[in-house]
Amino acid sequence: MKKTAIGSIVLLAILAVVWVGAVGAADYPTKRLTYVICFNPGGESDITARFQEQPLKKYFGQDVVITYKIGGGGALGWSELVQAKPDGYTIAGHNLPHTILQPMEMDNAGYKTLDLKQIYFFESTPDVLMVRNDSPYKTLKDFIEAAKKNPGSFTVGGSGSSSANDLGTAMLNKAAGIKLTYVPFAGTGSAVPALLGGHVTALMSYSPMVIQYKEQFRFLAIASEQRMEIIRDVPTFRELGYDVVEGAYRGVAAPPGTPDNIIKYLADAFDKTMKDPEVKKKMDQNGFKTEFLGPEESLALVKKKTVEYEAIMKELGRLKKK
Repeated sequence: MKKTAIGSIVLLAILAVVWVGAVGAADYPTKRLTYVICFNPGGESDITARFQEQPLKKYFGQDVVITYKIGGGGALGWSELVQAKPDGYTIAGHNLPHTILQPMEMDNAGYKTLDLKQIYFFESTPDVLMVRNDSPYKTLKDFIEAAKKNPGSFTVGGSGSSSANDLGTAMLNKAAGIKLTYVPFAGTGSAVPALLGGHVTALMSYSPMVIQYKEQFRFLAIASEQRMEIIRDVPTFRELGYDVVEGAYRGVAAPPGTPDNIIKYLADAFDKTMKDPEVKKKMDQNGFKTEFLGPEESLALVKKKTVEYEAIMKELGRLKKK
């Protein structure tokens, strides 16, 4: 066969692939989107998804169904996501540091960090240490002094293992020279009743809790570099003398192999949603810091935080043995 004929066949094959991809993009979406939350209802991931639900339906042009896959501090949901069909109709709420720390710490998390195809990161929330309003601990100083006298007996609840709450508690242990016992729950939605019921001494939770539970809880410190404007009365750990800066990033991810054009479509829908004035207002009023990170920026953040967390986990002696 002549070279020109071979060249023509190759060109036609390439054009056919491009044409099929273009048709696929033009046809998407044609059915509802399943938006999986990997934690209990009532937590930050769920609250944000509910803010997003109606605008997403408008920008996606199809129904959006929020479902829950609870277990393993989110690992069950993410392990199922990476096995899902990569057609753009199944996505999941995506949390850092969880999806970095779990594969680092667990023998088999069911997924690898970079298996998750990044769509968009839309918020961040720093850790906050809180006790009940009737707690004898009025300040962080009171809490730490009492914890030093009772090593291991102070229990601190939080959302999941290998999470920002777990890591924030470990960092406070190291910074203050104390031994708090971390108790993981399936999400903030189940951790809060544990503190209300007196089943744990404190919670390491997130900034939105300051707004939602200001009548029931006392907030001792926030793990941000600077005080948050909406909750100016909560001091940072750093200003109180403890180098603890930690929190969660939340966004959405798709199964590996999801086409880039579909990822872009989804990212654009989330970008429009997060810039919707009503959504932005709800986020601000509820203690969330809104982020606007598309697929490339999200992937860069994941890679950057992976390096940072590996160093932190090594320092804390929590890296799993190879």
